[in-house]
Amino acid sequence: MLGLNWGASVSERSASLPCDELVPGARTRCDRALSVDAPAAVLFRWLCQLRVAPYSYDLFDNLGRRSPRTLTPGAEQLEVGARFMRIFSLRSFKPDEQLTLRAPAVAVTYAVHPRGADRSRLVARVVFTASGGRLGDALVGRVLALGDLVMMRKQLLTLKELAERSV
Repeated sequence: MLGLNWGASVSERSASLPCDELVPGARTRCDRALSVDAPAAVLFRWLCQLRVAPYSYDLFDNLGRRSPRTLTPGAEQLEVGARFMRIFSLRSFKPDEQLTLRAPAVAVTYAVHPRGADRSRLVARVVFTASGGRLGDALVGRVLALGDLVMMRKQLLTLKELAERSV
């Protein structure tokens, strides 16, 4: 279905991620993935920057302020409960591997998979349930999935660019 997948392989889409357990009965699951020419540790460090800014369309997501293009000292010092992108809280993390965020009706995991010494793969999954039961998921959920695709695609491409420039 349009908007539910961008760049994720069949095996990435079928893999279990921590966000899968956080929204019981979630009927909408969106997978996004891309390859990054940077080590997993560098990419994960940029994911930690999501504490500071959304790295998507700053005019809409960041009140018009540009997301930082340099690493913010201390942003990598994670603890469960920390705020991310103003609306999420950190539910779990494994350094250089994954971080999982939660908001009231949505959860997202950003997973980093090393591909050799200097490449990695970033897989992001968003799960949510739209209001209105099955009909809400069928209609509203698909619209939300498309909106998420636009915003998260920009976010992932921006983080990819910044991680690759860091090496």
